[in-house]
Parts: sequence; C-alpha cells; structure tokens
Amino acid sequence: MSDVLVLGGDLGGTSTRIVIADSEGNVIGRGAAAGGNPTSHPASAAANFGQALHLALTGLDPAAVRSAVVGMAGGVALQRPEVAAQFDAAWTGAGLTVPPGYIGDLEVAFASGTPEPDGTVLIAGTGSNVGLVRNHQLQRTAGGHGWLLGDDGSGFWLGREAVRSVLESLDLREPLGLLGQAVVQAILSGRDEELVAQREGYDALRDLLVMTVNSRPPVLLAELAPAVIAAYHQHDETAQSLVKRAAELLTETAARLKVTSDSGPMVLAGSVAGESSPVGQLIREHFAGDVRTAKDGVGGATWLALAALNLATTDNHTRLVEH
Repeated sequence: MSDVLVLGGDLGGTSTRIVIADSEGNVIGRGAAAGGNPTSHPASAAANFGQALHLALTGLDPAAVRSAVVGMAGGVALQRPEVAAQFDAAWTGAGLTVPPGYIGDLEVAFASGTPEPDGTVLIAGTGSNVGLVRNHQLQRTAGGHGWLLGDDGSGFWLGREAVRSVLESLDLREPLGLLGQAVVQAILSGRDEELVAQREGYDALRDLLVMTVNSRPPVLLAELAPAVIAAYHQHDETAQSLVKRAAELLTETAARLKVTSDSGPMVLAGSVAGESSPVGQLIREHFAGDVRTAKDGVGGATWLALAALNLATTDNHTRLVEH
C-alpha cells in the first residue's frame, strides 16, 4: 500500500486545514484557508474548504487518496441540502473520488490527544462539550447545547459571567474591581469607566454596557475570557470565583457520562481547558488520573483516516499530532 494516500481535515471557525499523508503517516501535503465552519461561515466555508484541498493536493494524484476523515465544528449545517451541495462541489472539484468522512470536533480532539480507542474528551474553548468515545467513535455526549442553552464553563460563559458581575456592582453602586475595569474597557473600547460613572451616573454606564453587548453577536462575549484569566492571576476575587466555578461546571458535565465501566484517558481540548489555563489546571487536579491534552486536530483526523485502512500505529500517531 505504499502508493496509498490519506486525507485529514480540521474545519474550524478561524481556519481550515487539510493534510495529505502516505501510508506510514508521513505528511506530504498541507493546505490552509480561512474558517470552514459552515455554521459560523455559511457564505464562505465551502470555498475555503476547496481552497485548502487544492493547496494540499498540489503535485499529488487525488485519486490516490483512499481514506478521508474531516473533523468539523458546526457539521450539522451539512444536513441542509444547499450547504451539502456546496461542500460536495468543493470535494469533487479538487479531483477527490473517495467519499469524505465528516465527523465532529469531539472525535478529532480525542484522536489528537491519544491513540487509545476508548476514553472521554472534554472541549472547553468558545463553547464546551464532553463526549464518550468507544473504538474511536463517539457514543454519547453531554453539554454542547450552545451559548443560549448551555456551554457551561466555556469561554463564552466566563465572558458573560464577567459582564454580569460588573452590572451587579453598578446596581449596588460599588466600585469596580480589577476584572470589572478590564471588562468595561474591553467592551467600551478603552473609555474611562470612572469618568462615565462620574459624569453620567452609574445607571448610564450600566445601560451603555447592556446596549453595547446586545448590539453585538453574543458569541463575542467569549473574547472576554482572557481578561478573566489575567485578573485571576492578579488575585482578583471575582475572577478567581469565576475560574473555580467554570472548572466545577465542566467537571460536572463530564460526570454525566461517567459509568462504572469507563476506561481510557480523559483528553482535554480548547483554550479554556489548556494546560496553561487555571480552569484547565483545576480540571486536571479534579480528574487526577490519565489526563491528556489534545494536540494537532488535523493530525488526529489524518490518523483516523489511516485507522480506517488499518494503517494506524502509535508511531505514526506521534508523527502526525506532534508536528
């Protein structure tokens, strides 16, 4: 099978990445483009997907690709015929003949963190989700209900709760702490919140914050998560409380999937659950056992494409996710 190629893809909200590897897991082609999530980028996702495919396949024979796994956040959008048609056109337009295997970001994250077939994966970035994996396939999920109904402990949750803490302080006419000041400055683009409060009153500042936040896409609240983390490291009490609660909510979500027959590692993915994040550190302390960190998502998808041909090994897993 020395002439066999496989394709792995990772289609996220900010970037689209495609990898082509040979039967031993050596990367021989890469392509990248802007966001390929069809939910967050409905107008451009398919075009970006096609661009990344063409770049990755430059100088290669598309017909030699015998297995393809593409991880995608927002893949539910492919259930809409018009979206599916656009992605099909991008795929066949790149000369590929093997059918694409679209899977969710939970499976890709798990495969990027471990070659083990069974375990649990927790993603906490902009949103949050937990999945139970058996034989490299997603069996059950908990959380992942979106910003309106869930995503507890996520970057969005941290940002929303930070704003709510500011509004509570303004209601009570209390001075804003370190986190509160950072939140106001981020939302109002650096306007001096103290001057606004002095000149126009606390109610005016509160109303301005509410109006500004509601005029923007809700998901942008996740951009305040770094401010919470920074304030945490500066010993702000509100930030420390939010970080602790976020970790509790994420571990509670993961506990919904725990059964006595559970085996395998826990893989953590996403910026909020990262090794340098205090939320991620608290989660690791809670689980204490075999906890691993997701690596390169597109490498995990490529490794699953090898697994579909019974070519996956621990050695080529290391090659694909560590580089």
